[in-house]
Amino acid sequence: MSAIAMETQILGNSQAASVETIRPFFSVRDVHAYYGESYIVQGVSLDIRQGEILALLGRNGAGKTSTLRAIARTDDPQLRQGEIWLDGVPIHQMKSFQAARAGIQLVPEDRRIIAGLTVEENLALARVAPGHGWELEQIYQSFPRLAERRKQEGVTLSGGEQQMLAIARALARDLKLLLLDEPYEGLAPVIVQEIERILHSIKALGITTIIVEQNAIAALKLADRAVILDTGEVAFAGTAKEVLDNTELRHEYLAI
Repeated sequence: MSAIAMETQILGNSQAASVETIRPFFSVRDVHAYYGESYIVQGVSLDIRQGEILALLGRNGAGKTSTLRAIARTDDPQLRQGEIWLDGVPIHQMKSFQAARAGIQLVPEDRRIIAGLTVEENLALARVAPGHGWELEQIYQSFPRLAERRKQEGVTLSGGEQQMLAIARALARDLKLLLLDEPYEGLAPVIVQEIERILHSIKALGITTIIVEQNAIAALKLADRAVILDTGEVAFAGTAKEVLDNTELRHEYLAI
């Protein structure tokens, strides 16, 4: 029996409705994941309410990207223990394509823009499988740079424009949880601000986001809540403001 089912059974029918109202939109429960025999994600748990932005932070090698990949149900790392729930649906039992159809979209650090395809073809390809999100014109209204370059090959865009395309491609799907891995890496401050504007607009639509970012201060200013990982374990979970206000915590776990 799952942890959520047990919780409801223990509380009984009289309180089941109350449990439903307070249950997080997205939950990770005691997740353990491995690359071969290398134990990387070591009992991570976290909760997110719908529409929140969570900053998942930590030093290099802390397990941030591995946690994102485990949530997205990629083959590596291998999930060996734990539960992942999205809007009451068990994700931990799924393959990556099933998790994507359930509404989890991972934007990896390398963006995975498909060579040989234009901006518009990259977006159209994202809409081939069932589970459509934004229409192309809605995307172009929110990403005017992409509208201007819709006929340009995607891999020839600037780094910032490729990041916009990667996010737009996720929005072309039926998106419930957006996973962003290092979205600001290598981008000029003006482009970072543009990405932040886009993420604020996504948040206003009720889309939930987890952002992994080495620029911790920028991520914390954007986020509602924060989780800090240290060698694959949760070292802190709380509000983003708590981390911004705690110099000692930032120095110990983020070196800032």
